[in-house]
Amino acid sequence: MERKNILITGAGIAGPTLAYWLTRSGHKVTLVEKASAPRLGGQNIDISDAAIDIVRLMGIEKEILRHNTTEVGLHIVNKDNQVEAEFPKDAPLSFTSKYEILRGDLADILIQLTRSKVDYRFGDSIESLTQYAEGVEVVFSSKTRQRFDLLIVAEGVSSATRKMIVPDKNPYKYLGVYTSYTTIPRQPHDGKWARWLTAPKGRVLLLRPDNKGTTRASVNYWHDGPPEAHFSASEAVAEVQRKLQGVVWEEDRLMNDIKNDKDIYLGPVSQVRLQSWSKGRCCLLGDAAYCPTPFTGMGTTLAIIGAYVLAGELSRSDNYESAFREYESKLKPFVQKIQKVFPGQFRLVYPQSKAGVFIFNKVLSFFASKPVQKIAQALKKKPSETREFKLPHYQFATATYSYDSRLEQRDHNP
Repeated sequence: MERKNILITGAGIAGPTLAYWLTRSGHKVTLVEKASAPRLGGQNIDISDAAIDIVRLMGIEKEILRHNTTEVGLHIVNKDNQVEAEFPKDAPLSFTSKYEILRGDLADILIQLTRSKVDYRFGDSIESLTQYAEGVEVVFSSKTRQRFDLLIVAEGVSSATRKMIVPDKNPYKYLGVYTSYTTIPRQPHDGKWARWLTAPKGRVLLLRPDNKGTTRASVNYWHDGPPEAHFSASEAVAEVQRKLQGVVWEEDRLMNDIKNDKDIYLGPVSQVRLQSWSKGRCCLLGDAAYCPTPFTGMGTTLAIIGAYVLAGELSRSDNYESAFREYESKLKPFVQKIQKVFPGQFRLVYPQSKAGVFIFNKVLSFFASKPVQKIAQALKKKPSETREFKLPHYQFATATYSYDSRLEQRDHNP
């Protein structure tokens, strides 16, 4: 296999995961990130399906579990904070994963795992690029110019670099919902249960514990019509405060606590759907290529699986075009299944009336009931039988490095 000089953009989850596997194959990897330092904030994410097998291969499963958010389950509550339904973490039907972790913690684990073998460049980004038969020439915002064999874009939903490669006029499928993320001081009554409130006028509030001594809050709401642009921090605060009016549950607290949050985020919930994930020597990965939205709970899983498959196909062939095709061919059916949305699906979760909220809570109470949970337990499959994505086996996965970089030899047959 020919050793390549590869540039990755984006130091979230997909980028460093790809960097890990590419360096295992002997490639030279540069990873550029627009932020001046690793972004260690963010909300809860979790890892599932074949991505669990991949983090085990990488030797970081124990480190991920050590950074667990401490969430023990989800309470569906009403405006008086009374529990309508309870979904413990270990229940057959649950909204909380064993692999619940803050996005920033997982990104940090991946960066530390790869830092000694990858040229990380924070505070820089791609300003322009030109593809040639023999490589990709990149001009960075720092005004440096460099040529690489391949460029992999592992940026977010609104990737600027994607527009330079695949100028799709509208790669987004808007799902009719806006979501906000913020971090607020923890109160004694928060505890270790996540709390979900559904309120009239299509509003959902979610409070979740973290392992930092704070509480992660999300305010989501139904928004008819075309999506608007993302909000600045001050605009986001004002809009979220407007949506909180009349909620009653935790209203005053949230109104006050979000006032000074400069890191608050508010934006439309949209999937990314593209005809092709690559063009020439450039390829898209993770949210930049196929964001499924946070509502699926599968964004991190897809990022990890996609990185593994892309690196694996590049390790099998010196023909990058063939590798890009195989990566897309293997992963796209799984992505499309996850992105499938049924008509009216999200309207059910965001009822407009008090009666709709009442029905929604009763439905969740039914699924949380002991008889239903017992049936779910009886039908529950073994973890090894629940993998929807069949993980390809690549030669570079026959030996793994543990988190402290000691080499472990393992027999692995995904």
